[in-house]
Amino acid sequence: MNKTTSILLVYTGGTIGMKQDPETLDLRPFDFSQILEEMPELRKFGYTIDTYSFDPVIDSSDVNIEFWKNLTHLIEQNYGRYDGFVILHGTDTMSFSASALSFMLGDIEKPVVFTGSQLPIGMLRTDGKENLISSIEIAASKDRNGHPMVPEVCIYFESQLYRGNRTTKYTAENFRAFRSANYPVLAEVGIHIKFNTAFIRYPETWGKPLRPTYELDPSVLIIKVIPGMKKELLDALVSIDGIRAIVLETYGSGNAPSGSWFTDSVKKAIDRGVIVLNITQCLAGRVDMDAYSTGKSLKNIGVTGGGDCTTEAAVAKLFFLLGQYSDNEDIVYFLKKNMRGELTEV
Repeated sequence: MNKTTSILLVYTGGTIGMKQDPETLDLRPFDFSQILEEMPELRKFGYTIDTYSFDPVIDSSDVNIEFWKNLTHLIEQNYGRYDGFVILHGTDTMSFSASALSFMLGDIEKPVVFTGSQLPIGMLRTDGKENLISSIEIAASKDRNGHPMVPEVCIYFESQLYRGNRTTKYTAENFRAFRSANYPVLAEVGIHIKFNTAFIRYPETWGKPLRPTYELDPSVLIIKVIPGMKKELLDALVSIDGIRAIVLETYGSGNAPSGSWFTDSVKKAIDRGVIVLNITQCLAGRVDMDAYSTGKSLKNIGVTGGGDCTTEAAVAKLFFLLGQYSDNEDIVYFLKKNMRGELTEV
């Protein structure tokens, strides 16, 4: 083992950092600066493992843009000091955060591994210890040339390493909380760690400096198409002031009600300069607006197809692009491009 390998372990909040009070049985955050005392097995790695805790810690339901900026700044400030980063984060919005950082951390060449747990690390049956141990080992793993095995933003959970911007939280009750339905896992952990290098993003040339971005614009609304939705409500939603983009969650491969009332309402938003991105409600598959007439009608009024992008990645990508560009043509151009491995171009 390379004893010079250094990892920064960042605790932002979430279930994994909770410990049960022996008297009240209440769950409370424990001091992550004492993680090596709590989990002495981490010393066996021989790595330098430093810790940083957000103060106060944040419930993942309260995650916002300022939190992402703080996390990005922390990585930027420590980028030259550490070989990898492990981010302990609540599961509810982990896919949003991993997607956001995949766009904010431009030209990243080091692992940023998000993980957490479904049970607190202080409980006997916790999944947190294995998730943490494996995440640290993955973040420290290098190839024969000394380059990181996974130089991108990832999520590790229950023996699977996923590309962060390809994930969705799938269940609130099982240990395997996340799925990456449209992209293969980046690594599988068993007796050995098997890296699926064909699916990992590597830089064309190594040695570029990190290029962080802090300009985000959250002027995005998600509208989920449902049977029986009322025209008046849809009209009200697309007319809300301050919206620059709408993520339209449609059926199947991008279908929506065929009535003119629906397309007329969506077109009102487009005509006033709002970008509309079509994302499927399905957990797997992609939007193809040429497959059916209802999809074609949306395409004809200027709706942009989101391909196999997840809702979480679509939101993060729009936040990012809206923060970089004022011209809708530029934004739509990049929405169709695979920028951070979030989209399968066809």
